[in-house]
Amino acid sequence: MCQSAVKATYWFPSPNFPATEIDSSHFTHIFCTFADLDPNSYQIIIASWNQSEFHAFTRTVQLRNPSVKTLLSIGGGNADKASYASMASNPNSRRSFIDSSITIARSYGFYGLDLDWEYPTTEVEMILFGTLLQEWRSAIAAESSNTGTPPLLLTAAVYYSPKYQSVMYPVVAVANNLDWVNLMAYDFYGPGWSNVTGPPACLYLPTAGRSGDSGVNEWTKAGLQKTKAVLGFPYYGWAWTLAKPSIHGYDAPTTGPAISHDGEISYRDLKTWITDNRASTVNDPTVVGDYCYAGTTWIGYDSEQTIKTKASYAKRKGLLGYFSWHVGGDDNSELSRAASCAWDEAETE
Repeated sequence: MCQSAVKATYWFPSPNFPATEIDSSHFTHIFCTFADLDPNSYQIIIASWNQSEFHAFTRTVQLRNPSVKTLLSIGGGNADKASYASMASNPNSRRSFIDSSITIARSYGFYGLDLDWEYPTTEVEMILFGTLLQEWRSAIAAESSNTGTPPLLLTAAVYYSPKYQSVMYPVVAVANNLDWVNLMAYDFYGPGWSNVTGPPACLYLPTAGRSGDSGVNEWTKAGLQKTKAVLGFPYYGWAWTLAKPSIHGYDAPTTGPAISHDGEISYRDLKTWITDNRASTVNDPTVVGDYCYAGTTWIGYDSEQTIKTKASYAKRKGLLGYFSWHVGGDDNSELSRAASCAWDEAETE
């Protein structure tokens, strides 16, 4: 379970951004999302409308970068959390999940598997999460030994902090059984859960609060090796409707989302919006985040400069790498190129 560096991204299938559009030259690893959990058999399945594109995914992205490794990601933010808790609670259902995941990864040509269970919410679920990882790792090792093929990679997307809703992740099991963990250091502020503006993916926060740096420090203090931590950042922003257009800094009162039904906007569309609306833009190096505003609309996001700073931070901090959600939100690979170059140019402290 040794990896030199991770420059990763997630890809979500969309008619507007098929896998053929991914410039894989900027990445070492690409996560294909999402496989689903059958709530009855507890086996991993891929939706019928995704099967052909998932089958071709590895071949597709390796056309531009033959060395890029692909992983099949399971779950996601919209997955049924109760089904994952139920699956993890029983040895037989865990076995169904694990065996089917390995079978699908091999038959579809993926190099690894990624679990995106958002999130185990009780102490029991966290313990079972650790048990699942231990059994999964053992099964992967056994399959590799039996077939003579290199073992599949095994990773997980986790909360930015090792503590979710006052419940700790099983850090030892995570560290011992995963090749790395993707720390989701974003969505700290958003119109669906905060009624004031704020930096959605700040790297630092001068006052007490959630930030990428605090999450990294908490995970490593809890026992996760820095060399297994991968820092996440978003290729999208969150848009609020300002209560008063004249109050447009952080902590400005808002009346709900703007731009879209939930306020989410891709980086690509955000750039167009800034131009079309002649929006004012602000880069804040203190928190490492950006925002823009025009009229009653305020949007927090990560810019090219912010992404560079975060990638450099990850390298200097001694982390294994970084990842983005998701590549379809980028603008002609602007952010992906910036992150890769910044990583290469940064030095480890």
